[in-house]
Amino acid sequence: MNPDIGEIWVYLSTTPLLGLTLTLVAYQAAWWLYQRADQHPLLNPVLIAVSILVGILWLTGTDYNTYFDGAQFVHFLLGPATVALAIPLYAQWQRLKAMLLPILLTLVVGSLTAALSAVGVAALLGASRESMMSLAPKSVTTPVAMGIAEGLGGLPSLTAVLVIATGILGAVSARFVYQALRIDDHAVRGFGIGLAAHGIGTARAFQVSEQAGAFAALAMGLNALITALTLPWILPWLTRLF
Repeated sequence: MNPDIGEIWVYLSTTPLLGLTLTLVAYQAAWWLYQRADQHPLLNPVLIAVSILVGILWLTGTDYNTYFDGAQFVHFLLGPATVALAIPLYAQWQRLKAMLLPILLTLVVGSLTAALSAVGVAALLGASRESMMSLAPKSVTTPVAMGIAEGLGGLPSLTAVLVIATGILGAVSARFVYQALRIDDHAVRGFGIGLAAHGIGTARAFQVSEQAGAFAALAMGLNALITALTLPWILPWLTRLF
């Protein structure tokens, strides 16, 4: 790095707003690219923004804690943003009541499948108990998943990475999966991606339609609730079995 630029970076890295600015600029650049590519799933803006940020932090030798001093402001907004998702869901209230039973059945089956299949595959591959506990809540939104993993004896930092990877994979692949299965109903599409790919999948669903986004938000919230309630009871028994 050029000495003058290096000195400027050292100065800027001491200010909390650096992490916030980098995050916003990286996402804006990723969003621009995504729009230019006609919203192609493989150019998911979260994936591109994360790649940009990782590259900048690696090239500049900036540790994560320094970056997060500023980026935590974005993290704080996750709570209000999640609550605000209730507004479009209310607009779908009639459709929601008509689909109540299928939604509940899908929620239970999908939530347990997401967690238990991940733990089962990890166990068969010889993963440690700590790794399995970190992997189990991968389909739950990040703050809740980290709390679940910590309570189960996993590594919250590892869980955060796995959750983000799961969300990006779900957002990128969902359209192709739905096309292959010939699923066209936006409510069904939204609920499925929200259940499997939490917040990142929900953001992708809102780009498709308000109905898809509303059902994705519902699935994300309910999945977080049922996973937090069931995993502490099921996983200890399951790990002893393996």
